Amino acid sequence: MPVAGLPCGLRSADDGLQSLQPVEPPWSLDGDLPESGAGDPEGRPVDRQHIDPDPACGGWRKRGATAQAIGRSRGGRTTKIHAIGDSKGRLFHFLLTPGHWADVTAAYDLTAQLPARGCLIGDTGYDARKLRQDLAFRGIATVIPTHPTRKHQWPIDLDLYKQRNLVERMFNRLKDFRRIATRYDKLARNFASAIACAAIVLWWAH
Repeated sequence: MPVAGLPCGLRSADDGLQSLQPVEPPWSLDGDLPESGAGDPEGRPVDRQHIDPDPACGGWRKRGATAQAIGRSRGGRTTKIHAIGDSKGRLFHFLLTPGHWADVTAAYDLTAQLPARGCLIGDTGYDARKLRQDLAFRGIATVIPTHPTRKHQWPIDLDLYKQRNLVERMFNRLKDFRRIATRYDKLARNFASAIACAAIVLWWAH
């Protein structure tokens, strides 16, 4: 195996080389550097990366999560589907809200599509005095259990309340579609379109 030999000659390291000269005098940048604790009333060092690092999270942002019906709840970042079904368990109206919003916040817009002189069966999340009064004014009866913490308990027809399982079965059939059960769509309008398409298929397949 051949081995490389030594070079013919060695040159001294300081042979004809010029020494490096500093661009600025020593400590000339000291005045431009922030002192320790500058800008912090408690005297802690301030890192420029830690000064207001997060973008604005207001609702006016076009790319905000709230505008796309995404919110952080106990299960993580989720979306709630508020829906109304008919007497046969078919979806005919729904709304999307972020996962951390209360159910009753969407109830007023959701029930605006109800026909007069009907009956609304809902769970405890839709228990609100104003909602009951608004529906009663339109001639719509409510079968909604009262929250246990309320002093005044509203009477309900327990036999009629059993029909709420139609809504639960409606959601079960809706979530048979993987795209609905696990939201893949970034935009709320795309997710709502997927729900509408699934509702149409289930409506005719019922």
